[in-house]
Amino acid sequence: MDFETHDYDVLVIGAGGAGLRAAIEASAAGVQVGLICKSLLGKAHTVMAEGGVAAALANVDDRDSWKVHFADTMRGGQYVNNWRMAELHAKEAPDRVRELEAWGAVFDRTADGRILQRNFGGHRYPRLAHVGDRTGLELIRTLQDEGVHRGIDVHMEFTVVSLLATDGRASGVVGYERERGRFKVFGASAVILATGGAGRAYKITSNSWEGTGDGHSLAYHAGAELLDMEFIQFHPTGMIWPPSVQGILVTEGVRGEGGILLNRDGRRFMFDDIPDAYRKQTADNEDEGWRYTQGDKNARRPPELLTRDHVARCIMREVRDGRGSPHGGVFLDIAWIKKRLANGEEHIRRKLPSMYHQFKELADIDITKEPMEVGPTTHYIMGGVRVDGDTQMSSVQGLFAAGECAAGINGANRLGGNSLSDLLVFGKRAGEHAAAFAREHRRVSIDTAAARAAADRALKPFEAGPGGGENPYAIQSALQEMMQALVGIVRNEDDMQRALQGLTALRTRVERAVVTGHREYNPGWHTSIDLGHLLTVSEAITRSAIERKESRGGHFREDFPEKDPRFAMFNVVTAKASDGSMQVRRVPLPAMPAELKQIIEDQK
Repeated sequence: MDFETHDYDVLVIGAGGAGLRAAIEASAAGVQVGLICKSLLGKAHTVMAEGGVAAALANVDDRDSWKVHFADTMRGGQYVNNWRMAELHAKEAPDRVRELEAWGAVFDRTADGRILQRNFGGHRYPRLAHVGDRTGLELIRTLQDEGVHRGIDVHMEFTVVSLLATDGRASGVVGYERERGRFKVFGASAVILATGGAGRAYKITSNSWEGTGDGHSLAYHAGAELLDMEFIQFHPTGMIWPPSVQGILVTEGVRGEGGILLNRDGRRFMFDDIPDAYRKQTADNEDEGWRYTQGDKNARRPPELLTRDHVARCIMREVRDGRGSPHGGVFLDIAWIKKRLANGEEHIRRKLPSMYHQFKELADIDITKEPMEVGPTTHYIMGGVRVDGDTQMSSVQGLFAAGECAAGINGANRLGGNSLSDLLVFGKRAGEHAAAFAREHRRVSIDTAAARAAADRALKPFEAGPGGGENPYAIQSALQEMMQALVGIVRNEDDMQRALQGLTALRTRVERAVVTGHREYNPGWHTSIDLGHLLTVSEAITRSAIERKESRGGHFREDFPEKDPRFAMFNVVTAKASDGSMQVRRVPLPAMPAELKQIIEDQK
């Protein structure tokens, strides 16, 4: 098989916010940059991020600072975060937002012309710079324009099937064009993974079809370590009815603008369970919560703006106890503000234009007049490739990661809005350090035999064995059903051990997966490739969740429902053993500097 080949100094896999920002920075350093994306340029999942970019600009409340943002991020992550990443993120996020503005991003404005910021869950002060509820779209538009003007080579609709390494160092990738099925090899001095999340391992998810854990899986099989894979964020407000919008995210901005959660009896149940760590910051009555959303600095925030893991569990409690909505969720009501504002309908449409038009068109629901029926949806994975906090390089030389497929900054739970500033801050750092690595290290030769072997494995589904084979769509559906049921929001040892057995059986079925037709425009083939990645990340999630015998952040075990201080001393790391099996181990958290400890204590 003859391969078309391309060579770059820095190769970026993924064209969402992290990938684009990394490519821009590497290009600015004067190296040759190639950018690969699984879909079309501009179609990355980042466009679905609606609420805003978290950065301590202090434009709305001058009490905000990087120190408060750092403390909020560490508290939200239950203190198992990479403290260095949390520090860099809080310090550098404001500059990255101003940089976007200089590149042409059009943010909403305060009355005196500064970037407007809104309230969001887990953030002490209004901190999210936003563009209505279309912030991710504006971010991608701005970065895409900047990247195209720099002349970065873009290869669209291309699926990477294997990372190539030579002498323990990343040397490139092999993959195929989704349109025609033709294989190509890309050589590079440094490779940056920016492939996003793994939500498609679950049945109900806000993730787009691309979120199949490609970067996690590629890095793992190349010898890199994965970190914190047990921590999955189930966003509390995904639409559950009608079926036309099931799983679609209802941005936290709805609650940031005054939306409230109600059970089937019309009662605001979030007042029932406010954690001690947040009690002094959280309103205990409706009026105070309302004043907070309207910018009253002296009011405390409404309980709907507690961290996502807590809100999701409160919703599940209402459902479990028989107080849920007719289709197994609760109600999110923003229409109630018409009682408070004379121009309530106009206010909602102005602040939440995408939410209004999306649900009016797709579900015939007018959010200015009626509540939405919502429930938790798989949204984000805090776990990912284990990277150095400053450089974003993994345990494999020359292999970097940024954005959702990297781990560390979020710990056990991500605060809303931190994902967009995370991908800006660490996308820049990944691009900067990958370019420096490429300048300092000569490109190594591609292992042609490994590239051919990867292509052969990818083509195996076309080889039907005796008696036919398995349908890849059926296998994917079975995996998603199993992960949703056994390793979902509420977990226990017995269920997760059953999931491991189920994953073993599914691997056997994947070996028998067969697709018909040829390689051109073959979605069944694409699904069979995705299955390998999904099985890898599902096993890593399950094994890590079994290892963490406590409840913390996005990981809740009904057999260990409380936090255990002993488990606050380490992270769970997943790596590929020499015999090919997946191994997990506990890695002690590095000591935090005294000055950062003091910041956290001061903010308490």
